[in-house]
Amino acid sequence: MTGAYVEILRARHAARLLAGTLTGRLPNAVAAIAIVLFVREEGGSYSLAGGLAAVYGVANAVGQPVLGRLVDLYGQPRVQLPAAVASALAMAGFAFVGIGPLRLAYAAVAAAGLFTPPLEGGLRALWSSVLHREDQLHTAYAMDAVAQEVMFTVGPLLLTLGASVWSAQAALLLLNVVGVLGALSVVVSPPSRAWRSEPREAHWLGALRSRGLLALLASFLFIGMALGSIAVAAVSYADDHGGDTVYGWLMAGLGLGALIGGVVYGARQWAGEPARRLRLLVALLAVCYLPLMLMPGAVVMTLLAVLAGVFLAPCIACAFVLVDRHAPRGTVTEAFSWLVTTFTVGASVGTGVAGPVVEAGGALWGFAVPGAAGAVSLLVLLATGRVLAAPVRGAVVAASSENDPNRAVEPRFSSGDRA
Repeated sequence: MTGAYVEILRARHAARLLAGTLTGRLPNAVAAIAIVLFVREEGGSYSLAGGLAAVYGVANAVGQPVLGRLVDLYGQPRVQLPAAVASALAMAGFAFVGIGPLRLAYAAVAAAGLFTPPLEGGLRALWSSVLHREDQLHTAYAMDAVAQEVMFTVGPLLLTLGASVWSAQAALLLLNVVGVLGALSVVVSPPSRAWRSEPREAHWLGALRSRGLLALLASFLFIGMALGSIAVAAVSYADDHGGDTVYGWLMAGLGLGALIGGVVYGARQWAGEPARRLRLLVALLAVCYLPLMLMPGAVVMTLLAVLAGVFLAPCIACAFVLVDRHAPRGTVTEAFSWLVTTFTVGASVGTGVAGPVVEAGGALWGFAVPGAAGAVSLLVLLATGRVLAAPVRGAVVAASSENDPNRAVEPRFSSGDRA
């Protein structure tokens, strides 16, 4: 099973790009937790911490596609590194200024979120320069999705360890320095310096002029909602079944399930059209959310959480293939950044929706939200099936994307389909 992943990591520059991207994204991965820990250390309230974290999240959602478009226009080094430095300086300003002047605190976290570099989309645009077969590209997308789960598990552990050994302020500063070093490692690499987006058609909508991409974003908005709602429902369940420890196990179970699913999915070849495969994966994801409504004891519930996470990483990996396929010429980084933004916004909406639902009907109805959101996501994919399965052609969608420089036919898909 690991052979396909070893082959990817042996490719020249692949391990460096993956490690640098994950390291560069650490500050963003732990930003919400870091802000909460720092505000509490400064004596602020949870409401203030939540407000600052929300401002960071909104600014980040706005900044990702904007910076992604700039990367497509001007290249990675000229955008990624300055953005990483600006974001780190803004967060350092927040760490030194504290929460005394609230306007400065809110401005600092907003700037930190806005200038977070789109390393995630940038990595996916770079894979084609280090991988030369389409089956490797598919495996790389799956490995990317798995690596995210590892990062979102390890990142908070490193943050809390640093906060306990030194302070929340020191941990916040250190992780942002590490993030800049990660971004630097990526942008000075030969693939990043050499990468250029294809010539693009001038259009104010950029990547969003692709109907296939819009359909995919609409679907993943609801998948994000499902994930965000689980986090809220799990808090209510944990309150009645053991408290914070149980909540931690449930969240870890979701991550473990996604990790297992992503590893298995990327280790084998898949035949058939990717849009059809995504519909099946989303259907399985929605079905696996439903057993959470049984709300058994903590141990069994943790196992159900693992099951609920199994198809998340495969869905994301398959979506990467479709984003690359439907991104208009010259907009691949922006298109991937839009997927990140949509998923983040969906998670925030899911959190907001699940709160009142849990208050009105308890954890049972809270766990009904992810299943319902998954079902709506599937309906979107079914309604837009022809758009997503349409061949890539013309000026609106490139005949071959930046991730297919040799215009090679994907051997695992039906003839004529391109990853």
